[in-house]
Amino acid sequence: MPETWDYTLSVPNDLRAVTICRRTLRLILTMHGLIGLADTAELLAAELVSNAVRHTKGPAALRVCWSPPGTLRIGAWDADPEPPKPPVPLERLGELEEGRGLALVRACSDLWGWQPLSRFGNRGKYVWCELAEA
Repeated sequence: MPETWDYTLSVPNDLRAVTICRRTLRLILTMHGLIGLADTAELLAAELVSNAVRHTKGPAALRVCWSPPGTLRIGAWDADPEPPKPPVPLERLGELEEGRGLALVRACSDLWGWQPLSRFGNRGKYVWCELAEA
């Protein structure tokens, strides 16, 4: 049975961090034999990290955790303690220029949520989602 593992990638407030996080996540999942989760996990990580760097001014971090028997948790920390805006209903996504991120997270993950979380003395929040291994 695979063991528990946890990676955290600290990133600057820079949109290039989204691509760096996606590619790093794919490498982590490949090395742990979880390539079947990679496409969906990359989409989720991209949405979470994109929100973290677009809507805040401080640093951010991607966290990826595996818990047996088969749960992948992907989360993004940012330096804004305000809760994320609630996701819009999927049927309204076509009407919007912005605000699709958490709707996609809600639709593509098994579970999602957020919590206040301080990191290195910075108040902030952690928005996370989970994928179950098929």
